Amino acid sequence: MQKFRFREMGSVDRSKKRVQLWKKAAFHFILCFIMGFFTGFTPTSRTSIFSGFVIASNQSMKYQEISPEMQPSTSSQEVTLNRSLMAETPIAVPTNLRDSSPVEIAAEEIELIPRKVLVIVTPTRSNDRLQGALLRRMSTTLKLVPPPLLWIVVESQSDSSEVSEILRKTGVMYRHLVSRQTFTDPEAEMDHQRNFALNHIEQHRLGGIVHFAGLSNFYDLDFFEEIREIEVFGAWPIALVSANRQRVVIEGPVCDSSQVIGWNARGTNDKANPVAPIHISSFAFNSSILWDPERWGRPSIQDSSQNPMKFVQQVVLEDESKLKGIPEGDCSKIMLWNINIPRQIISHLPNPSSPSNGRRR
Repeated sequence: MQKFRFREMGSVDRSKKRVQLWKKAAFHFILCFIMGFFTGFTPTSRTSIFSGFVIASNQSMKYQEISPEMQPSTSSQEVTLNRSLMAETPIAVPTNLRDSSPVEIAAEEIELIPRKVLVIVTPTRSNDRLQGALLRRMSTTLKLVPPPLLWIVVESQSDSSEVSEILRKTGVMYRHLVSRQTFTDPEAEMDHQRNFALNHIEQHRLGGIVHFAGLSNFYDLDFFEEIREIEVFGAWPIALVSANRQRVVIEGPVCDSSQVIGWNARGTNDKANPVAPIHISSFAFNSSILWDPERWGRPSIQDSSQNPMKFVQQVVLEDESKLKGIPEGDCSKIMLWNINIPRQIISHLPNPSSPSNGRRR
């Protein structure tokens, strides 16, 4: 009875070992099958892996036939065979990178036209109660002008930081200049600030088309694209609108097409004043005239550090034939308006900086 039990237990152990062997064999078979299956998808040589890269990186190289001298280990039979194969299966390799890249072709067809920098100079008046509102309005206009544009704002030294805060929020590239001198005459203060800005432009050689934009100016946006075309000097008519007198006065050049032949300006018949008081916003000029006048066939600047504005106005008037009328072809078109707000109205407005005019809670 015991022998029978031992035999039965031995047969069970042998059957378990056979099952384990079959499992191992089946596992190895499946593993080998999977490895062989994926191995069939791998390339057979390094050339097939990098062939696309080689063709792409050598597109600018022309195909050259290999001569027998470059292959000393091959026989003439093998060279002939290679030549015949290459003749039967030619590889079209483009000689130019642009031939195989539609994106580069499209980019090449786009003609990039650089724009000249517009240097807009804006002086400010001390104790001007409308200064904050007018600066914000001007910044909104300049923000609509395509770049590049540099806005130079000049003010007299003040304890208020209103101008700085406004300029930081405009989104326009700007330079804030502060003059230390104080004036009682508003016009003398404005002239000094313009000269202060011109000295800054000359010292730092800021290249571009300079235009003096007063805070009371209103613009047609096409005006800024027109003055970008100025080479040396350009001029245009300006409409002076007076609220208290209820009239409009046109000042600026008189043109024949785009050629300036005269001026409509105050004081043109005044023999005691040979320099006519051309409106400061009715002309623009290339800033290089300040530091390189000989480039444009002009004499050297004298006393430019003291009054460059006077020099610029003299140069504008001395040779009208080289002035360009704006807009081109129709110099009589008004694209700039100057609104004169009477001082009596401004004096009755509340002062925003006054403590008595704080914000209501």
